[in-house]
Amino acid sequence: MEKIEHINYIKSPIADVYKALATQAGLGAVWTEELIVKSELGFINEFNFGDNDNTKMKVVELVQNQRVLWECVDSDPEWVGTKISFDLTEKNGVTSVVLKHFDWRELTEFYRWCNYNWAMFLLSLKSYCEEGEGTPYQKRKF
Repeated sequence: MEKIEHINYIKSPIADVYKALATQAGLGAVWTEELIVKSELGFINEFNFGDNDNTKMKVVELVQNQRVLWECVDSDPEWVGTKISFDLTEKNGVTSVVLKHFDWRELTEFYRWCNYNWAMFLLSLKSYCEEGEGTPYQKRKF
């Protein structure tokens, strides 16, 4: 099994970073503006990236100001069954975010492309939490 793993440091309170990762407003500013998100266990969050490119993530774990865990239930076949976690810690006013996208069945070209895009996600999260404006899919230049 393959795993993508990144860390980023955000000069923002942990509660603000958690809110950005667990709410429709936050994820809409960071990942994609076309979404349906609820901060409740078992809910299926829906993220749209245009051209019928939909991703559905089941909320598996929510630990306020500590952890968010999703399981992909519908998307590109390589994503289905994978999990995405965000683990947060704060020290001296800086929140570290460890993003893991795990249970990939194999290392493919798409895996590599997603690895790059998760880094871009963390950059967008940092910009949103520190400066008030992220770069969701609709505002990115590919």
